[in-house]
Amino acid sequence: MARTTPAPVDDLRLEQQICYAMHTTVRAFDAVYRALLAEHGLSYPQYIALMALGEHGPVTVGDLGRLMRLDSGTLSPLLKRMQAAGLVVRERDPEDERRVVVGLTATGRERLDALTGLPTTIAERSGLSHAEMLELHRVLRTVSERLDAVAAEASAAASVRG
Repeated sequence: MARTTPAPVDDLRLEQQICYAMHTTVRAFDAVYRALLAEHGLSYPQYIALMALGEHGPVTVGDLGRLMRLDSGTLSPLLKRMQAAGLVVRERDPEDERRVVVGLTATGRERLDALTGLPTTIAERSGLSHAEMLELHRVLRTVSERLDAVAAEASAAASVRG
């Protein structure tokens, strides 16, 4: 039986892992968002959908999925619940019946407008200054873009091999 050399202890300490630090930070943000959004009858994914539609909508379901980074299996039930709540409308694209276009209803726009101060509240609860929040956002976007590029390269290489 081959023996492996153990990794240096610091390399495998949970608290040293950037992915774990990001995971715990996201969970902490989720908890704060969950409490604040519950007052408006929304989940975090619904809030993100409202923001994306408020900024870019109406858009196809596929485009909304790309904006939100959600697959159709996750997005479709979310949109059905939002439509049942009167927040969005989904209609077949008259130019291409295969596509579904989703947009905000007046109720959805009102709900989104009622959340205008939420980012400021989140920033305040984080304890970070405005400059620190901007820097954190910049760093996270940079990391995300770099990791997306690595994943795209790996996917392209796999499709060439396969």
